[in-house]
Amino acid sequence: MNKDIYVSHKKVTRIPMTRAAYNDYRDWPLPADENGDDEGYLVEYLDGGNPNHSEHEGYISWSPKEQFDNGYTKVLPNTSAGFGAAIVAMKLGKKVARRGWNGANMFLYYVPANSYPVERNVNSPIKGVFDNNMVPYRAYMALKTAQNDIATWSPSGSDALAEDWFVVE
Repeated sequence: MNKDIYVSHKKVTRIPMTRAAYNDYRDWPLPADENGDDEGYLVEYLDGGNPNHSEHEGYISWSPKEQFDNGYTKVLPNTSAGFGAAIVAMKLGKKVARRGWNGANMFLYYVPANSYPVERNVNSPIKGVFDNNMVPYRAYMALKTAQNDIATWSPSGSDALAEDWFVVE
């Protein structure tokens, strides 16, 4: 049998819960061949899946502690992480920065794709190019600079490989 390999990139929350506690929560009997004392988490998926429990907005399941801890990176203000975790945090509406940046009060944030009226730029050379004069912009990352203005931003190789990203509160 040929097995493909995948890497997970889900946005989830977790609640510490043993396997038995999760089964009780779901009103399910614990199978005789399962250890109810296994440590783990109730995991709620935030980026897809139909809700399967009345107390949750997302799909929930149970994950053993070791598998969860090895498969997910915690994104919190006091945690340093890689750029992938920073992107996830930005898409969740958080501001992020690198501990290694030397500019005061700098941070990045995610700007989702959207359309804006061409009239926002009075000198716009693209009037009449798009339907209803609504200009479609792709999603991008914006940088709040040390000079206290906003610029579009793309990571350097060093930024993309750095492990000192954190969420700015």
